[in-house]
Amino acid sequence: MKSIFKAMLLLLIGATSCTNHNADLIIHNARIYTVNDSFELASTLVVKDGKFIAVGNEDLLEKYSAAAKLDLKGIPVYPGLIDAHCHFYQLGLAQEHVDLRGAKSVEEVIARLKAFASTSEAKVLMGRGWDQNLWELKEFPSKEILDKAFPDKLVVLERIDGHAAYVNSNVLTAAKITKDTKVEGGEVIIANNEPTGILIDKASDLAYAILPEPSREEQIIALQKAEKIAFANGLTTVDDAGLNRAQLELIDSLQRVNKLKIRVYGMISNTPENLAYYLDKGITQTDRLTIRSVKVYADGALGSRGAALKKPYTDEKKNKGLFITSPEKIEELAYILAKKGFQMNTHAIGDAANEVVLNAYKKALSISPDPRWRIEHAQVVDKVDLQKFGSKILPSVQPTHATSDMEWADERLGEKRVANAYTYKELLDWSGRIALGTDFPVERVNPIHTYYAAVVRKDLNGNPAGGYQMDNALSRSEALKGMTKWAAYANFEEDEKGSIEVGKVADFVLLTNDIMVLNDSEILATEVLATFLGGEMVYQRKQ
Repeated sequence: MKSIFKAMLLLLIGATSCTNHNADLIIHNARIYTVNDSFELASTLVVKDGKFIAVGNEDLLEKYSAAAKLDLKGIPVYPGLIDAHCHFYQLGLAQEHVDLRGAKSVEEVIARLKAFASTSEAKVLMGRGWDQNLWELKEFPSKEILDKAFPDKLVVLERIDGHAAYVNSNVLTAAKITKDTKVEGGEVIIANNEPTGILIDKASDLAYAILPEPSREEQIIALQKAEKIAFANGLTTVDDAGLNRAQLELIDSLQRVNKLKIRVYGMISNTPENLAYYLDKGITQTDRLTIRSVKVYADGALGSRGAALKKPYTDEKKNKGLFITSPEKIEELAYILAKKGFQMNTHAIGDAANEVVLNAYKKALSISPDPRWRIEHAQVVDKVDLQKFGSKILPSVQPTHATSDMEWADERLGEKRVANAYTYKELLDWSGRIALGTDFPVERVNPIHTYYAAVVRKDLNGNPAGGYQMDNALSRSEALKGMTKWAAYANFEEDEKGSIEVGKVADFVLLTNDIMVLNDSEILATEVLATFLGGEMVYQRKQ
């Protein structure tokens, strides 16, 4: 393996054009999963000018010559992987924040923050990834702990799901947050007649508003760091679920001068300013950036009890969660977007939120023949609402959420209602397609984890032994389609990408193992050997 990839690197770096070459790259003697309509296997692919010009068997070697030619000796090849729901820009920014994922207590959170603060003079301390559900006492922490540890800093710590913030008193004072502060679509948690430092959903925006905006240079560095991580994980397209005009224009400007190569499906954040500009401008599409959808938040998250439920939480009897965007505004926006021809991609976690969104979609989409509107997460869907999915309404889900949440989801929902959660197979049966993503940086970037969770329905430690609610596991071919062909379809990009076929962009990935035939227990050991975008090798694993 080492010698093969050393040879590959020399070939692809040292190759020069030659008049008798009618292709740029030939890869052969490989196990190529085309993911075409017949799900055919091939052994040879030929690339010219960034696109596949031939896909088939070894006889193609007699028809084509190329500047670079590689014998893969049976290595598996797949279409470039697509993350159908992530936060690409936020991943880049998060590289400068304290990683709090997996912390087993608030004391461990403080210890990680102190270790970071000892190497930084910054007055603002930011972190992401804490989850009180992993702690012995599964309750939200209080500001006093942060106040004692960091009396002279502003501290803002984002919860693992991005739907709550934990802040200290300095932030509350600077943001003018008091016991009387009310926020539509959010909540300031109060105890002993004062804010605790926990801000749910839209309330957290008050804290972020007082923080300095990253400079243009910092934003560029963040995007490039995120790209590097994505390529190392085999991703060639990322669907960023919520970007503002300035961020989209920055991505476009970098792509045009080749300072950012990854393909981005950018969902417009649902703000009046963004909608006014883009709905008037219309759909935008280049070879690397597509802007034709709007990201809407119906409700919050299950872990912070912000998901909107039809009946109260099992472990908090007076709480049904909340709507970030009111049902009336969801319906109003749906009609506007349907008339403008824009895709509506709505975050809906709780069964009440999914019901509202599905009903609004059904009403608005009577005028649209092929809208492909998406429900992002579709996490808890009442059985009576499942049948509302179909060719016009697609589920976009993140399989690792099921295996991350399974330890406490039944506590939130109860045994009967949790059976309506993470029902990926049922969603697929109703819609005919399902798009898969990670929601990174909420979950880790690795799409192999996505595949494993979708197929095996176990966490990274192999639990539970028999898999979690296995009736809703996806088959291996369904999972691969969800990360390639169906994700491209959900982006209106199935004619350009998502499979290894003639005429499509030459985005593909080489893996160390064939995930289609491996034993379940071996899937997680699979790594990316190389990632190709438009026929160019943009990542190679260090040997």
